[in-house]
Amino acid sequence: MSILKKAIFLDKDGTLIHNVHYNVDPQKIRLTDGAIEGLKKLIDADYELYIISNQQGVALNYFTEKDLVPVKEKIEEMVSIHGVLISGFYYCPHHTNDNCVCRKPQPKLIKDAAQDHNLDLANSWMIGDMPTDIVAGKKAGCKTIFFDNGLKNDWQFAKDENPDHIVKSLDEAADYILDKNKGY
Repeated sequence: MSILKKAIFLDKDGTLIHNVHYNVDPQKIRLTDGAIEGLKKLIDADYELYIISNQQGVALNYFTEKDLVPVKEKIEEMVSIHGVLISGFYYCPHHTNDNCVCRKPQPKLIKDAAQDHNLDLANSWMIGDMPTDIVAGKKAGCKTIFFDNGLKNDWQFAKDENPDHIVKSLDEAADYILDKNKGY
């Protein structure tokens, strides 16, 4: 029996990178402040990193799934030069109104990553800037962190959907996670 690994599931737009709506131009990709510092701390603590993202621009014909490949590659390049590895990129290409099973707030993308990579969801975290990220993480059995990127400050969470913590940077998120998971 193999040992389950702990993971960090990261929303892409607005959390890992600055949100430029429907962007597939690698030259416009910018990591959020504190991203490298936080991701390095998590990698050093043996967390695997996975991007979990809704990409309805595919369904809206703004771009194709093939157009996402250079975006993924650019993000991987930007973090790998700092010794950070993204272990997987999972996304939903469907429209909000499609009622698919993979779009956040559904937990399917997280559960697929967990199954594909032997991940321990109870000791993993979902970090995102939208309530749908938090709900997906909770439904998957993860702990959750809301990334307050300053773009909207009036999010309302249902009582059972409150994030475990709120941060303003991935560096702050890493510090919180490492403090909470001492010894694991």
